[in-house]
Amino acid sequence: QVQLEESGGGLAQAGGSLRLSCATSGSTFSNYGIGWFRQAPGKEREFVAHIMWNNGITYYAASVKGRFTISRDYDRNTAHLQMNGLRPDDSAVYYCAARAHIGGILEEHSAYDYWGQGTQVTISS
Repeated sequence: QVQLEESGGGLAQAGGSLRLSCATSGSTFSNYGIGWFRQAPGKEREFVAHIMWNNGITYYAASVKGRFTISRDYDRNTAHLQMNGLRPDDSAVYYCAARAHIGGILEEHSAYDYWGQGTQVTISS
């Protein structure tokens, strides 16, 4: 079975930085891309960023563009999300997800086939 595991979450102050990682393991799968989503209490799960695995092309939600950077370590099957200029409204559980097929809308959770358990990010003033 395919497994994804997030790490790097925690507590940071407004204006600070965190770096999240998403490690894939288990069964081999065709990795077309890795996405990051986040969900705050009482809110819908929100798309954050996506990276195409083969060529590294990135796509960001408007709310994080210019502050967050998604990247991948191709050989280690690991993706990262560098978060700078953090704000309290960035607080959420952050999930990484793998897209094992071509197609779908990247901003929609239904486009992804495998999900991690999430890592908590809390930003204080």
